[in-house]
Amino acid sequence: MRICVTGGAGYIGSITVRLLLDRGHQCVVLDTLEKGWREAVDPRADLVVGSVGDAAAVAQALRDCHGVIHLAGYIEVAESQSDPERYFRNNSQAPLVLLDGMMQQGVGALVFSSTAAVYGEPESIPITEDAATRPVNAYGDSKLRFERSVESYRARGLRATVLRYFNVAGASRDGSLGEAHVPETHIIPRVLTAMLEGQQRFEVFGGDYPTRDGTCVRDYIHVVDLAGAHLLAIQQLVSGGPGSTYNLGNGTGYSNLQVVRTCAQATGRDVEVAVGPRRAGDPATLVASAARAERELGWRREYPELGTIVDDAWRWHLAHPNGYR
Repeated sequence: MRICVTGGAGYIGSITVRLLLDRGHQCVVLDTLEKGWREAVDPRADLVVGSVGDAAAVAQALRDCHGVIHLAGYIEVAESQSDPERYFRNNSQAPLVLLDGMMQQGVGALVFSSTAAVYGEPESIPITEDAATRPVNAYGDSKLRFERSVESYRARGLRATVLRYFNVAGASRDGSLGEAHVPETHIIPRVLTAMLEGQQRFEVFGGDYPTRDGTCVRDYIHVVDLAGAHLLAIQQLVSGGPGSTYNLGNGTGYSNLQVVRTCAQATGRDVEVAVGPRRAGDPATLVASAARAERELGWRREYPELGTIVDDAWRWHLAHPNGYR
């Protein structure tokens, strides 16, 4: 297969591209490099620098492709709350140009990177794909809006799979590719960076949630396992499968305090945890049921343990203290 990976210079995208190439497929990366890194793009892939909202760049990237894995988008919850229209333009409206380009060039298979944020405050845990979608932040809303656009293109013949994943963490197993967001808002890389810099105090957002220790609870999935799900999904679609919507997570929730303690254990360093105010738009608990992906995609998690996820992330940070810079 020849697959276009939008956002392929980013964290999840670069690791997904490497997996596709290692399995014998061809890749073209479409990325603005606004959030991604040229250094993260596998040299075996073709790189088109441009936006999913730029018809010319989309046409160039889609040439001779069998399918698209759409990972490009803004991801910061707090920023989405302060500037929601920016998120709607980038995450919901711009990729309509990508969908139109796919229709024009006859590229009929799409895997869309969505998020558990579309569920908002869930009524029950673990969350299944049939749960109500009521996002409580503009990031989740922007992803849900594009999910609905994808659904409308299905009526025009597009085969599409939506992957709603939970908290992605870790790095490539060899430590060569990892998380390098600017600014970094995810807790595991933030804690590890703080420890790498010798800080002994770390602040978590909110300590009064209705959880076992008062801090947010999240389901963490290894980025390598996530990349594997993308490969299975695009293979299924290119082979003629109709597509579906799948949650991707481990089915286990860890609180922010547990995450900080696991990071301290992995690094062998002490840290004092301070509790700051809640971050706007953060649900208390998000834990997935991935039973449908296991059943229909044959997806299996190879690295479900939080300790393994953190160890791999720490290996990346030790080797790349300044990220890709």
